[in-house]
Amino acid sequence: MNKLKLTFSIILLSAGLNSKAQDLAKYEKGTFIKGKDSIGYRVLFPENFERTKKYPILFVLHGSGERGNDNQSQLTHGGSLFLKEEVRKQFPAIIVFPQCSSDSFWSNVDFKQDAAGNREFLFQEAGQPSKAMQALLGLIDNFVNKPYVNKNQVYAGGLSMGGMGTYELLRRKPQLFAAAFTICGGDNVANVQKYKNTPLWIFHGEQDHTVPVINSTRIADRLRELGSPMKLTLYPYVDHNSWDSAFAEPELLPWLFSKHK
Repeated sequence: MNKLKLTFSIILLSAGLNSKAQDLAKYEKGTFIKGKDSIGYRVLFPENFERTKKYPILFVLHGSGERGNDNQSQLTHGGSLFLKEEVRKQFPAIIVFPQCSSDSFWSNVDFKQDAAGNREFLFQEAGQPSKAMQALLGLIDNFVNKPYVNKNQVYAGGLSMGGMGTYELLRRKPQLFAAAFTICGGDNVANVQKYKNTPLWIFHGEQDHTVPVINSTRIADRLRELGSPMKLTLYPYVDHNSWDSAFAEPELLPWLFSKHK
């Protein structure tokens, strides 16, 4: 590649990155503080937002790699999806991306290593919420009580650690959510009874070496036994980044926003 072509390519790449950053800037920054609980978040309001109207609201939980306090990294996966023009027109909803601090975890899951050195997830059946989950619960209550939020259309979804957190939200607030999705997450099977009536779409890559697919399939199997309105999508050749495939599913958002309490 000659110097002119290389320079032009760098300019195009830089322009693309700047454009994406400008788009993500449409998510307003906020911080929820109540007592000792504090959590940063980004929120995208519908185009032509009117406070006198009521809108659906979706809380999207990121994975462990996006933890921190920059109030930016949580938009890495999924943030661009809700900025698409066709999505904003078809689904005028409030989209909230909270950020888990680096010293916490959405779910109160424990970890251990098996004999082969693989990480095993020990999902809790009860117990106190983590610091991040406690703050998230307060943030959700705060948003849901806004006069412009439709309480019959409250949704949650997340990937990896956020998928685990989504399951925990469903069991801690079983009457709140109209529907949810989890991507490469997991939960204790004993908790399934608490959210069996919530429409749930589960995604996972069958080649996942970080969170093995059994963490999703055993939840799906139990939900089927209970006659739950559940969907399961497995990607045969996908590792841990199954969120790329899930967020590209053309029916995900139509399915999600069609559900009402």
